[in-house]
Amino acid sequence: MTETVTQAADAVGAAAPPAPPPRGRYRRRAVLIGTAVVVVAAVAAAGALGLGGGGAEGPGAPPRAGSLVPVTRTTLTERTSVDGRLGFGAELPLPIKAQGTVTWLPEAGTTAERGDELLRVDDRPVTLLYGALPMYRDLGLAPQEEDGEAPAGRPADDGGRNEGKGTSPTPSGSPAPGGAGDRGTAGGTGAGSTAPRVTRGMDVMQFETNLAALGYTGFTVDETFTRGTAEAVKRWQKTLGLPRTGTVGVGDVVYAAGRVRIGPAGTRLGQAVGENTLTYTGTARKVVVDASATDAAWALRGAAVTVKLPDGAAVKGEVVSVGRQATAPEGGGGDGGGAERPATVPVTVGIKDQKSAGRWESGPVTVEYVGREVAKVLSVPVSALVALAEGGHGLETADGRFVTVRTGLFADGRVEVAGPAVREGMKVRIPE
Repeated sequence: MTETVTQAADAVGAAAPPAPPPRGRYRRRAVLIGTAVVVVAAVAAAGALGLGGGGAEGPGAPPRAGSLVPVTRTTLTERTSVDGRLGFGAELPLPIKAQGTVTWLPEAGTTAERGDELLRVDDRPVTLLYGALPMYRDLGLAPQEEDGEAPAGRPADDGGRNEGKGTSPTPSGSPAPGGAGDRGTAGGTGAGSTAPRVTRGMDVMQFETNLAALGYTGFTVDETFTRGTAEAVKRWQKTLGLPRTGTVGVGDVVYAAGRVRIGPAGTRLGQAVGENTLTYTGTARKVVVDASATDAAWALRGAAVTVKLPDGAAVKGEVVSVGRQATAPEGGGGDGGGAERPATVPVTVGIKDQKSAGRWESGPVTVEYVGREVAKVLSVPVSALVALAEGGHGLETADGRFVTVRTGLFADGRVEVAGPAVREGMKVRIPE
């Protein structure tokens, strides 16, 4: 670097006239020499930093002062960044209906899927199944039907609904399934009761769908809990280490939309089951952005964004939801300096490739989105613009003329230009 600066100074000195100039001119010349030294030193420093050293400029290096660059036709994209938070979403309480004492809890961060044990209550497992309906009643056969004897007054012909399912024909005289005689108290009745247990409904189909997905057979997935279903339940209960009753208790299972990630427990071993005994989230990482309510036009469902992780890695994201309720900023909307901060709306961004997010589970991230984009416009490096004496901007051509231009979008170190004298491919000079 020192050698380069010396040569530049010698070159300027060699061009000076032999007669000493007046004192004022000498000072002005000294300033010019100093400026030349600073420019050359800056170029050398840029080379040392990998911005264009070694005699060849990289593709992303800015053009040097005095060089000629072409006017090119390109697409300019303005990108804006906002802060966000990486995580798994809001923690929700699991709807546990079991009553008793908590005897086992999983570790926070554990992933559970269909058929997995969520916790143990009175040393009985509570199992995760998939579905939208909550578990709100016991599911099983009426006690009379389990013994193979039809209750008195039941119709002998069920219309073929139980054909091939191992159920006994019902005597005539009782209401059809689904009628008034088929509706009972949620949770069923005890042994010896004459009222049949509720065995039909969408919750039955939801449970049988899960039972089949776990590999149990011998029944048809429909809205009727049959003897074949009860036998499959007994085999499932044997696997879980439960008494083989053939009846699923209201507290035996918990339904969720899919795989869950267990959050921090709201209770300890030995305590009674409560409303917040166990919390959960989804298993997919996502980003939540508090977007300005006045500048959230970019937040459209399905819009593509880029998420920059804490280590600087960039991954693809997509807006999956936008909140409908704005939240006022903390502190009454002021920042202490008199400026009022705008209200915000929550924007949730999903990460398409979860593996690309690496090991990160939570932390601050940056979400980058496209603010404006112009396609196939003429552009030059921003450094090629010159301020004209009469106002506005211009470009210096290769032969030293100046042409007036109108500027448009600034993005990625370039600027959109237009004017009657500007054409694609023409060379313009970077001002010194």
